[in-house]
Amino acid sequence: MAGLELLYASAAPGITCPQDALICFVHWELVTHDYRALGTGDQSGPGDKKSELLPPGWNANKELYVLRYESTDNSRKLLLKAILVDGSMIINALECGSQQVVDLTLNVEDYVNGEHLGDFHRVYKNNKELQTRIASGLVIPIHNNLSKSDSASSSREFPPATSREYDPLRIPPHHPHTSRQPPWRDPLGPFAVGGEDLDPFGGQRGGMILDPLRSGFPRALIDPSSGLPNRLPPGAVPPGARFDPFGPIGTNPSGPGPDHLPPPGYDDMFM
Repeated sequence: MAGLELLYASAAPGITCPQDALICFVHWELVTHDYRALGTGDQSGPGDKKSELLPPGWNANKELYVLRYESTDNSRKLLLKAILVDGSMIINALECGSQQVVDLTLNVEDYVNGEHLGDFHRVYKNNKELQTRIASGLVIPIHNNLSKSDSASSSREFPPATSREYDPLRIPPHHPHTSRQPPWRDPLGPFAVGGEDLDPFGGQRGGMILDPLRSGFPRALIDPSSGLPNRLPPGAVPPGARFDPFGPIGTNPSGPGPDHLPPPGYDDMFM
């Protein structure tokens, strides 16, 4: 554990409780994984600089430790928070770039001998286990999460699509009426019985309500003057306006029909 003794010696004057010694060990483990301390608190300050030493004021609050770190290659920044709860240290690490969060809980008494804070050779217990837990609980998960994020972002890179694929206003191609299939289903199908009753308006089938305007046959011209004794003047019904005719749909030619006033004896076969 090269470097831990020197680090502890530099911080020993300010170490007054077991949790201070535990934070010192966590700091050393981050340093061995190419992290450097920048400062304390959530926000960066003008005096931030990378250092292997603990920053000034790192243990001003014995219940909450807040430290900021940055990797030696400037690719990652960590925000480390450690809270003491009932003799356990809950450590939370946030990778600022990817917003990945990892947590680790350590029982202080399992790794720090509070009666020998001034003696480096007796202050720590289970050193190998503590080192493994910090590496596997904090450092490695952050690196793995960053690797997954990079691979996921690279897998989402697709070749550029044409404007046709991205055009939300594209109108589908028009098919002639003769090429379309009828909207109703096969009347001989096993589930066709009663379909008109269940769907009278013909959403999926033919329906049972007769609509002469949607019968599919050529539509007769609508004469607005149908049912009136005289024809409406030109322009009385603007083109395209909605208008309910006075009589049945169809043409109403002027004058009487051919059979309106038959001549006398029209049914005499000898005439």
